[in-house]
Amino acid sequence: MSRALTFHIFRHTPGNPASVPHLQDYALEEAPGMTLFIALNRIREEQDPSLALDFVCRAGVCGSCAMVINGLPGLACRTLTASLPPEITLLPLPVFELIGDLSVNTGKWMRAMSERLETWVHLQGEPDLDAIETPMDPDLAERIYELDRCIECGCCIAACGTAQMRQDFVGAVGLNKIARFRLDPRDRRTEPDYYRVIGDDAGVFGCMSLLGCHDVCPKGLSLQTQIAYLRRSMVRQGLTGPTRCL
Repeated sequence: MSRALTFHIFRHTPGNPASVPHLQDYALEEAPGMTLFIALNRIREEQDPSLALDFVCRAGVCGSCAMVINGLPGLACRTLTASLPPEITLLPLPVFELIGDLSVNTGKWMRAMSERLETWVHLQGEPDLDAIETPMDPDLAERIYELDRCIECGCCIAACGTAQMRQDFVGAVGLNKIARFRLDPRDRRTEPDYYRVIGDDAGVFGCMSLLGCHDVCPKGLSLQTQIAYLRRSMVRQGLTGPTRCL
């Protein structure tokens, strides 16, 4: 038998002076295989077309539909309503700029973080566009690919205690990117170059090891493992004092 679901959805448009933050209730009959993405679009089509939310791929690849689902960040397109109680509370991701209702500007935050950490391959000299790229060891390519699976959904940032307290914290997504480029043999940067941008409290030492990022990552990335590895590497190379890592 299908269930009667009640959605408590955050509503607020910052650009509208008359808008006041509040929760609005919607009732919906559950259907087999229903995801939150399907439910929210049914609400928009059948009850309230003004409801704002983000989505693109509907397959857990773009990360656009991330939101706080009953207190935990997650992807609407990958969350079955059957896995939730009949009372469902949906909130926008914290930390990021609110556009309206469940829609936040993760792209603005991610771009600023990427520019700050220079998350692109730094080649030596001018690239030869006609040259054949040097083959990469398959095992190394697999390790790089594993870290490249991050979809920048923002769930790790929303679950991070440090990100709630300091706006300059690069978060697990930024530290994961540094770990990825350290492995890439095409990148000409040295270890001090990497640690220069993350070796402080806004970077790797800002992490309080609460494992929130690790717990909610929809791709199951070993985020806390990467952060611990970066800390140990800095100590081994004498780039910071060992007492700073305790």
